[in-house]
Amino acid sequence: MTYVRLLRLFVRLSALNDLAYRTNFVVQVFESLLDLIAALGGLALVYAHTPTLGGWRPAELLAVLGVFFLVSGTINLVIQPSMQRLMEDVWLGTLDFILTKPEDAQLLVSVQEVQLWKLVDVAPGLALLGVALLRLGAHLGFRQAGAFIIALLAGGAIVYSFLLVLATCSFWTIRAPNILAIFQSMYEAGRWPISIYPPWLRATLTFVVPVGFAVTVPAEALVGHQGWQGILGAVALAGTLLVTSRWFWTMGLRHYVGASA
Repeated sequence: MTYVRLLRLFVRLSALNDLAYRTNFVVQVFESLLDLIAALGGLALVYAHTPTLGGWRPAELLAVLGVFFLVSGTINLVIQPSMQRLMEDVWLGTLDFILTKPEDAQLLVSVQEVQLWKLVDVAPGLALLGVALLRLGAHLGFRQAGAFIIALLAGGAIVYSFLLVLATCSFWTIRAPNILAIFQSMYEAGRWPISIYPPWLRATLTFVVPVGFAVTVPAEALVGHQGWQGILGAVALAGTLLVTSRWFWTMGLRHYVGASA
């Protein structure tokens, strides 16, 4: 409940700040539409030459694209901007203001920056998922919906833990923003199922940069390509990474020297 209460507070503050620059909303809508058109154009180009891609039918790949937009919008809504703000606070010494607050510091830095306009990227994801299910003629039963939600939450936890570890590296290095930029670039590969990539790249997008767990696994659960064994594996990995990232964050705090030191 504390997390929800703090997130509501930061969302309200972000809304008050963003409403002062309403042109940003128009620009964000335009960018999102261009991105959506380009993505759908890519799918149309591929399926103009082949009926399936790596065993994925057009409607199934549309579901992958929907999950990609949904997860991307969520990451850019709160996770990535908060991690970017954390790195800036470490370099400037302003992390002191968070550490002196009574709430858990990790919780505060994880929701401290909300870019509300990024909700525009979430809407196309939901729309694409709806269209994909209609084209598949799939009846989304309780088990299938539950598998999708569990896989999606596990993927989100994995990405959050991964980005927290990268941001925590700022306690030791000033190169962390470059690492975040690399993650963003590699995340773009999630527009396609990782099964279509060569084995070495598939392994990289699964275990080095967790794009597969964030996008492909939830999409597979939705269209019936993923069994419960793979989903439970994602949940186990998510739990492990949440504990590991918490430990790494605590270790990083021990090396922090703030402006008040």
